[in-house]
Amino acid sequence: MNPKLTRSQQKTICSQLGRVKLQLLYKASIHGFTGAAFHQRCDTHSPTVSVGYNASGFVFGGYTKQPFSQSGQYVNDDQAFLFTFSGEKLLKYPVTVPANAVRMVGNSGPYFGEALVLANGSQPVVYNNPGNYYNFNAAEMHGNDLNLTECEVYHVEETKELEKPWRTVIWESETRTELMENIKSYKPPVSSVSQIRVLLIGPVGAGKSSFFNSISSVFRGHVTNPAMSGSFTSSLTTQFRSYSLKAGQEGKPLPIILCDTMGLEESTGSGLNIDDISNILKGHLPDRYQFNPSVPLDSEAPSYRKSPVLKDKIHCVTYIIDACKVSIMPTKLEEKLEAIRRKVNLMGIPQLVLLTKVDEACFLVKEDVRNVYKSDYIKEMMQEVSTRLGVPLSCVVPVKNYSEELELDPNCDILLLSAVKQMLRFADNYFDDISDQFSKMELKE
Repeated sequence: MNPKLTRSQQKTICSQLGRVKLQLLYKASIHGFTGAAFHQRCDTHSPTVSVGYNASGFVFGGYTKQPFSQSGQYVNDDQAFLFTFSGEKLLKYPVTVPANAVRMVGNSGPYFGEALVLANGSQPVVYNNPGNYYNFNAAEMHGNDLNLTECEVYHVEETKELEKPWRTVIWESETRTELMENIKSYKPPVSSVSQIRVLLIGPVGAGKSSFFNSISSVFRGHVTNPAMSGSFTSSLTTQFRSYSLKAGQEGKPLPIILCDTMGLEESTGSGLNIDDISNILKGHLPDRYQFNPSVPLDSEAPSYRKSPVLKDKIHCVTYIIDACKVSIMPTKLEEKLEAIRRKVNLMGIPQLVLLTKVDEACFLVKEDVRNVYKSDYIKEMMQEVSTRLGVPLSCVVPVKNYSEELELDPNCDILLLSAVKQMLRFADNYFDDISDQFSKMELKE
């Protein structure tokens, strides 16, 4: 059950309520536009945010700290308010008569005073009467479109801080230094490979290019943006890029190459072509290959690398997933990721998941990135992405990329470097598996 309320809208509402998150309880398109369905799903839960949607594009509703029931009575709530969105901005209309803030009516959905009722009379319509315990402008609230296309109710839950972190991280400068030195001194266990190749795959805007920029920033000692990144609806990366990291401005190349791809998109014929994935994994694609979402690289094309060796192949695949969009990942996008995972599994390449934007997803982490393993919400998101992508929770690592900062944060660096450390470990597993295969082949011969 995916929320229709966007993550940005959820964050805007939550900013009015404190350190909280929204958990979807009721969705009329699934459970029915009836009072009975609404009460069955929502009674006894509190506080709640109720949201209506219409064909005119308006998103509006109300908040109450009181649990719903079917008593027929008015309930006092001095914190209740109605709201609507104007773009990304929340317009708020506080209750004017708290004693009549919410009415508990059995044959309707959320019932705010006598001013606004969603799913009125068990129908996909709005009852609207401004001035009755709430003051608002109807045209501003919902554009005078009283037909609902959707109605949702969310439970407002506190963002819990766990008593102790569920993964151990030592947040000290020595940890950062040690991680950097371990990465610099790493050597692949196969002499023919000097740098492991990690393929970054993810939806548009998840933070693939930003991750490379962030790792580059850590080793250069300041925030830098060598790879194009930003927030766009289509992929900024249009070429296959192999980025070799350096230990400082004039330093030696690090033993890792991050390979960036075009972002995955929901619609067919746009974004990264799934058939190009096999060519990338096997090392057939040259650096700066220009992606064509409609047609994969032909094996007869001049740029096609026909005889790739081990150092050209991918040794670890890393999925980049936005923590703010885990719960609303489109089905078609999830299917594309599943198709990719099947290809990667067949080739025996280890797979890691980086959960990005954890600070945007959780207030606790925004306050202090060291709370990342104390956040109950982030743990839930990691468990959900583990289930959706079919990988063990131990393969999911949270990170915060540099996006708006001008200076480095040692704690962000520790998360980023820990992710790279996992990539090196996973690549070792790949080489161990390759070695075992060669040994078995030699025994057969």
